[in-house]
Amino acid sequence: MSAEIRVAIADDHKIFRKGVILCLRPYANIKFVLEADNGEDLLNNLKEADPQVILMDLRMPVKDGIEATKYISKHYPNIAVLILTMHDEEKFVTHLMENGANGYLLKSADPLEIKKAITEVVAKGYYLNNFVNRILLKRAHAKAKNVSVPKGSTKVSDKEKDVLRYICMEFTSQQIGDKMDMSARSIETVKERLMERFGVRNTAGLVFYAVKNDLVE
Repeated sequence: MSAEIRVAIADDHKIFRKGVILCLRPYANIKFVLEADNGEDLLNNLKEADPQVILMDLRMPVKDGIEATKYISKHYPNIAVLILTMHDEEKFVTHLMENGANGYLLKSADPLEIKKAITEVVAKGYYLNNFVNRILLKRAHAKAKNVSVPKGSTKVSDKEKDVLRYICMEFTSQQIGDKMDMSARSIETVKERLMERFGVRNTAGLVFYAVKNDLVE
């Protein structure tokens, strides 16, 4: 049996929260440790519940999912945030993926995809589905037509390009280090430098930015 994954869910619609939990009950390795009505409720109980993954709605009272995600990314970087929302606007996807979210799901997703997303963010730090990939493709076409894209320095060295390429291929820092004859710590340093330069907060944001700005082949 796969290792247990501790999950929290934040959504102000109780019936939806309960429905998600019920739909994921067949997957024995997924254990819900926290339900929250809003972002503030979530943050107040986060340390005690100690989840590995959070399913986060965007529009909630008191504190919304956008602000909660930014806070968690800064103060709890080891917790993965999966946005689970009805909002399919591109602006939400790009903003959240570059500011701390590890994946973005629509509420129309079936339980199997939610389960897959939870498993993948624990295993590799991010989850990119067809919905997000379509947005990446759209942005790539926009860039090719000289349409304005988010500002930021995209100048990278050959070594940094190699690191980005291996990250997008889902290799760990240790595996990348072995391939490039570098230590895992050195690879982490490169990743941290790139995240700071691109203004993103985690590996998911790094992958999203690299693909969106055509930094990897």
